[in-house]
Amino acid sequence: MTTDGAGLKAQRRTVSLPSGLMSTKLFVPPSPAGFIPRSRLVSQLDDGVSRKLTLVCAPAGAGKTALLADWSRQHPGAVAWLSLDAGDNDPARFWRHAVAAIDRVRPGVAERFAPLFGPPPPSTFDGLVTAVINELTADPAPVLLLLDDYHLIDSEQVHASVRFLLENSPPGLHVALASRGEPPLSLARLRARGQLAEVGSTQLRFTDDETAALLQAAGGANLTADVVRALTSRTEGWAAGLQLAGLSLRSHPDPAEFVATFTGSHRYVFDYLTAEVLDLQTESLREFLLETSVLDRLSGPLCAAVTGRPDCQATLEAIDAANLFLVPLDEQRGWWRYHHLFAELLRARLMSSQPERARDLHRNAAVWYEERGLVGDAVGHRMAAGDTFKAARLIEQYFDELYLSSEKATVQRWLAALPADVRATRSRLHLTSAALSLIGGQVDEVADLLDLAERTCSSSSVEVFEPSVGRAASRLANIPAGIAVGRSYIAHLVGRADDAIRYGQQARAALDDEWMLDGLAQASMAAATWVSGQVAEAEQALVANIALWQATRQNELVAIESWLLGRVHTAQGRLDAAYKTYQHALTRCIVPGQPPPTTAGVAHVGMADVAYQRGNLGVALGHAIEGVELCRHFAFPEYLARGLVTLAWIRQAEGDPGAATAAIHEAQGYADPAVVDLFNPVPAQAARLLLAQGDLAGAAGWVADRGLGVDDEVTHASELTYLVLARVRLAQGEVDDAVRLLGRLHAAAAAQRRMGNVGEIQALRALALAAVGDDDAGITALADALKLAQPAGYLRVFVDEGRPMGELLGRLIAARRTGQAAAQELPLTYLGQLAKAFDAQAPDRAPHPTAPTTSNVITGLSDREFEVLQLLATGRRNDEIAAELFVTLSTVKKHVTHILEKLGAANRTEATVRARAIGLIS
Repeated sequence: MTTDGAGLKAQRRTVSLPSGLMSTKLFVPPSPAGFIPRSRLVSQLDDGVSRKLTLVCAPAGAGKTALLADWSRQHPGAVAWLSLDAGDNDPARFWRHAVAAIDRVRPGVAERFAPLFGPPPPSTFDGLVTAVINELTADPAPVLLLLDDYHLIDSEQVHASVRFLLENSPPGLHVALASRGEPPLSLARLRARGQLAEVGSTQLRFTDDETAALLQAAGGANLTADVVRALTSRTEGWAAGLQLAGLSLRSHPDPAEFVATFTGSHRYVFDYLTAEVLDLQTESLREFLLETSVLDRLSGPLCAAVTGRPDCQATLEAIDAANLFLVPLDEQRGWWRYHHLFAELLRARLMSSQPERARDLHRNAAVWYEERGLVGDAVGHRMAAGDTFKAARLIEQYFDELYLSSEKATVQRWLAALPADVRATRSRLHLTSAALSLIGGQVDEVADLLDLAERTCSSSSVEVFEPSVGRAASRLANIPAGIAVGRSYIAHLVGRADDAIRYGQQARAALDDEWMLDGLAQASMAAATWVSGQVAEAEQALVANIALWQATRQNELVAIESWLLGRVHTAQGRLDAAYKTYQHALTRCIVPGQPPPTTAGVAHVGMADVAYQRGNLGVALGHAIEGVELCRHFAFPEYLARGLVTLAWIRQAEGDPGAATAAIHEAQGYADPAVVDLFNPVPAQAARLLLAQGDLAGAAGWVADRGLGVDDEVTHASELTYLVLARVRLAQGEVDDAVRLLGRLHAAAAAQRRMGNVGEIQALRALALAAVGDDDAGITALADALKLAQPAGYLRVFVDEGRPMGELLGRLIAARRTGQAAAQELPLTYLGQLAKAFDAQAPDRAPHPTAPTTSNVITGLSDREFEVLQLLATGRRNDEIAAELFVTLSTVKKHVTHILEKLGAANRTEATVRARAIGLIS
């Protein structure tokens, strides 16, 4: 039996649990002394395994854990057990333990799923649960997952993930929960579908026979049937009450008299019997029980450190043998816990009689846990001891480690539990809150927190600070630099490039050897350069910053900065470079044989955008779905919003506007309205999607609500919004306004060599010029846009503008016949790719039954003209075509003339060649 802290770690290694997680939570509790098997209930549980969920729901002390433990020992299949505690309200901690439990019956699962926990922490856990479902589906052997004490879970995020598991559970999985109350898991729906098996208080009540057996095992062999029946009635078959009664009856001279005076509710029964039990113990044992009640888990070494007693291991073993409400937590009986109700009573009595001693005990426990790096337990005991300043220092010391290990919910819970006066005086706590708000998409809150950090900086900076990850890797090591970095990030996110660079320089000037803060400052300054539109400088700065994160193995920061570098490449019109950047980031974070980490989602989102721009909808959809699912678990919601925006446009291009709207609406839930277009494109893209779906009033309303005007000063950071304004003005017929605005946008983008942006603006200028009746200027502008777009393979920038762009493109093709130089320079193969893409965007045009999939949107051919074109391509003469189509010769000649005009061809042969080049005919 292990009796020291090193043994605790060794036990963890046995089940391959990450640091800070308890292997003792994964063991099925052994049967206590005097346990009474309840075959009727086990049979009922067996009958429910064909359903999705078994819920054992009853008040405390009803015997839920003992029943499930007995059932699990008899169950013929694989059993994964998890004893829950309040710490499992952190969803990352909950699922780390759940995966570890499953790993005991599906070895290797914990290692394969480890990347899904981050760093950084996921924002939801649907992807991880999906991986669990897929794992269990792949191996159909039955698995019973038992979650004990589920009533301790009050986190909606945990509940949501369990609901997701139940809604999508594979056939071989059966989940069983023990809870004091009904959990929020859509039980009504499960009941209606016949997918819920239930064991409640009524079924758990002991029968007379079970009570007799229990009391006999407790030493009450001479009890009469009447006494047994009366005690069962008075306790309503409550297991804990019966156990406590059995202990008291051992020394009571008149069992009948005892039962006669045994009245009141469960609470009074509990108070009375527990007092009777405690009073019957020796003073030494009673003191041990009270002092160790401050601990959630007990071992000999821990109890010795807390109480100062030398005989703790032997005492625990004696208590276990006496069945004094001590529950073993491992198979070696090295760790225990008190029955929850018994522990609550002990703690209440300790606090009422010896409050100062209770605080000292908590301090001793905190020191023991601190020495072993078990910060969660240490913080809890510091809080209980009233040592809130020491608790705050622990939170600061371990913030970086917990932040990187994806347990930000734990940090948030600790911060909320600290008294306001403690939080108010500690600069690093304000920085911690600012970091959590920044990654959570709550930029408006960050400035106030940074101001608070600055006001309290002098008192915090004099303390010795030794972060668990080391000063160089800590975000909190240098308070003035951390504040400046935070302000730099706010500034670039809201579009104040000059301020972002100034604060970044201020941060770097305050640094010594803290490479983490230095790298974050450089990252923000690079982003600020991008905000100002200096694409070449931004590219150079981002490449250098990515190299730093690669050297220090900060894969989540590699993914983030690579995403931004890909955006810079896209703005330059270099889709190949963007795709390679995303691909490199993806390759770097993928480990063969393991599920992709959440950071891979950022790369998939970027690759989806590139594929979409090139019109590769199938490839784009695959990357978008993968990216969105992974980004649901990524700490930074802006990348999930980006992925949903791209997914919305893919769905729109596929002809599913309902799915497009649903995706964009979901994206709006993750968007921070304080952030500029470059980092939050959702509002502008949502308005643009309204326009694409024909809702001009909705898009115009969005423009009006923001008070946008064509003569406003426009920056690179707000360009996307003003492109929506230009589109709205075009749709409203206010073309002069659009032309004026687009001219200014074009000049700004061209001056900064943002040629990808120039191409989009030029395409809109072409539509505007054509709308005012200047076809030649419109065709020339469109040709210029196409020449910029063609080398990179841009398609959607044109196709997403709909039929007006298709018609203008048709006029450009016709202009080739007149020898217009700009039109002649464009490859027909590229025009053919555009034609195919426009085909998918023309749901209002029913294709001819014999037509190939390529549309004639850009040529304007009628169905009859298309038939004539097909026959021309076979070499038939006009009279032969007339005979086959049953029309006059003059009608055929008229159709041929129209075909030549629309294709910009001089003769039948040239028309056939051009039609084939653009994919109109095969």
